[in-house]
Amino acid sequence: MAKLSTFLSGPVRRVLLALLIVYAVICALAWLFQRRLLFLPTTAAPTIPEVEAAAGLVNVVLEASDGVRIETWYWPVPAARGTVLLFHGNAGNRGDRLFWMRRIRELGWSACVPDYRGYGGSEGSPSEEGLYLDGEAAWAYIREVTKGPIVLAGSSVGTGVAVEIARRHDAAGLILTAAPTSVARVGQDAYPFLPALWLMRDRFDNASKIASIGCPLLMLHGEADRIITPKHARALYARAVEPKQLVTFPGRGHNDIWFAEGDAYWRAVAAFLADR
Repeated sequence: MAKLSTFLSGPVRRVLLALLIVYAVICALAWLFQRRLLFLPTTAAPTIPEVEAAAGLVNVVLEASDGVRIETWYWPVPAARGTVLLFHGNAGNRGDRLFWMRRIRELGWSACVPDYRGYGGSEGSPSEEGLYLDGEAAWAYIREVTKGPIVLAGSSVGTGVAVEIARRHDAAGLILTAAPTSVARVGQDAYPFLPALWLMRDRFDNASKIASIGCPLLMLHGEADRIITPKHARALYARAVEPKQLVTFPGRGHNDIWFAEGDAYWRAVAAFLADR
């Protein structure tokens, strides 16, 4: 004990105290600026290309229940089987998902991609609860303009919105691409030296909700995803109820999963939608 007391005295104690203060400051900064790290919006509103505009793609402005105005792209298909409502990831805006809307349309489904608050010309600033309000506004709009089935889809952070909306409404199906068990757990994986599980306000806790969803579920995940590793998909899948399907893609990561060899990703989506 005497040796330990001697070791912790004087200069050593001051160094440890300084390190503790530095660590506390880092934690405080992470807490204060966490939304800047999580949400990476392209704030400018994208322009609809002439070809897609001529084919019926329109921009719609929705109003969430808290009064925030949300910019949305809606692409109806004549005699559509239904509508796929996509909630995109944490970066960019709806303009980056135009390729996704084209593919959904080719499958005979209308497509809708809302931009969250703070993204793509939408008002406000993003937060977990705010994104849920935006998702509700998009659901209400699609239900207003069509009586057909609605399949919810989400990628990355957007899976958290899709899961929450699926809990609240009678969706025909749920498609989750690169889904985390929770965003807080992803944050902890990325920053193991920080208590991210305690610091994060926007948690998007899919793992605690997935068992309460009864609609058919399709999960898609890249085996080489280093941002949201496959262990998230497997843990989430284990908690989900039937009917459910998990499809993984060797060699594909977080942002290239859509382009799996031989269109394997889109074959899985097409097969799922064909049964709805």
